[in-house]
Amino acid sequence: MPAKVNKEECTGCGTCVEECPVEAIIIDEDEGCAVVDEDECVDCGACEEACPVGAIKTE
Repeated sequence: MPAKVNKEECTGCGTCVEECPVEAIIIDEDEGCAVVDEDECVDCGACEEACPVGAIKTE
């Protein structure tokens, strides 16, 4: 299951973008938060571990 971003908690810092091994995450400049491409996400959990505010969850 792809990673999910809680937009209310995400600060848009970009740490998850740097940690994603398949480049499946971008920062949406309009919303100021991370967005996961569900088709590209391999559910590795790297972004969840890297997020400093706990805004990303994998299930």
